[in-house]
Amino acid sequence: MKAIRRNGGYSADTANNYIDNNQPIYSLSTEPEVQHKWQDNRPTDVVIGYRAWFSQEGQEPFEVKFDNQIKLPVYLSKVNFNNLEACEVRNKVYFKADSLKEVK
Repeated sequence: MKAIRRNGGYSADTANNYIDNNQPIYSLSTEPEVQHKWQDNRPTDVVIGYRAWFSQEGQEPFEVKFDNQIKLPVYLSKVNFNNLEACEVRNKVYFKADSLKEVK
C-alpha cells in the first residue's frame, strides 16, 4: 500500500474535516488569551497572537488562534470565522482564523 503524504501547514480543507459548517459554533471565552513570544525559555513582552475557546455540538471544545486582537461576544454566542484553517501535528489539531463575527 502506498503511504499518503500530507502537506504541512494550515488549510481550510483540514478545518472542514473537523468542523461541521452546517452546525453552529459557540464562543466559550469571554476575553482572548494573549500569546507572548518566548526566548531563552521565558516569555517576552512581544505579543504574537491571541487565543480563544469555542465549541460545536458533538465536538470537543477547540482553541482558535488569531494574529490580531479580537473582540469576543458574550459567553455562548454563536459565531462564524473568517478564513478558518487547521493543521495536524502529531495527532493534535490546531486552528487559526483571521477574525470572527457574532451570528444573530
